Amino acid sequence: MSTADTVLTDAVRTALRAAADPAKAEPMRAYMKSAMPFLGVQKPARTAALRAVFRDHPLPDAASWQAAVLALWDGATYREERYAATHLAQLRPYVPYATDPAALPLFEHLIVTGAWWDHVDEVAIGSVGPLLLAHRDAVTPVVRAWVRDADRWRRRTSIICQIGAKHRTDVALLTDAVLANAADSDFFLRKGIGWALREHAKTDPDLVRRFVTEHEAELSPLSRREALRNIVVPGIVTRE
Repeated sequence: MSTADTVLTDAVRTALRAAADPAKAEPMRAYMKSAMPFLGVQKPARTAALRAVFRDHPLPDAASWQAAVLALWDGATYREERYAATHLAQLRPYVPYATDPAALPLFEHLIVTGAWWDHVDEVAIGSVGPLLLAHRDAVTPVVRAWVRDADRWRRRTSIICQIGAKHRTDVALLTDAVLANAADSDFFLRKGIGWALREHAKTDPDLVRRFVTEHEAELSPLSRREALRNIVVPGIVTRE
């Protein structure tokens, strides 16, 4: 790591510890079912504590940015340090680095080692999604490979990463991701399928309505219920 990376990561850790609320730490850990302890810094306090740190310690290039994200993530002793790493990965000044295909292995590392919904969802939607939109030709084949990956978090990422893409959604990719995982009994995959379809229904409700009707037998009740939460399909039962 360069001096800039080290100064930033040290400052992040110092700021988080200064904002720590020990009374909140254990309830936060229990809610997230986390083996890694919490400091007890909830998101509003974390954002406030890190705003000046990130402003006052700019990173000079993509290599320094990646090194700082990895140092915070891999060196974390508290979960908030990993949240800070994700925050740094998505900061506006570093968007050119985060939307370069060279960043994809970094995001994949965060997904696979994070291996829980709070980390995975943030990286999938906030990092992989924008990268996919910026470089479809380079990124789509990787995400498509994740559709049938052995790792459930790569698969969940392939399902939910286009949330927020609206009319720019690659419907063929979304369809492939949903159908490839529809029969899996994993809660996070079934919930992710429903979430992704529900969000796309805000842009194209007719498409989602037809899709759920055509694939009613393949989709779990949970996925159907989530997909159709804001639309009605006559004859489709959405109860679990």
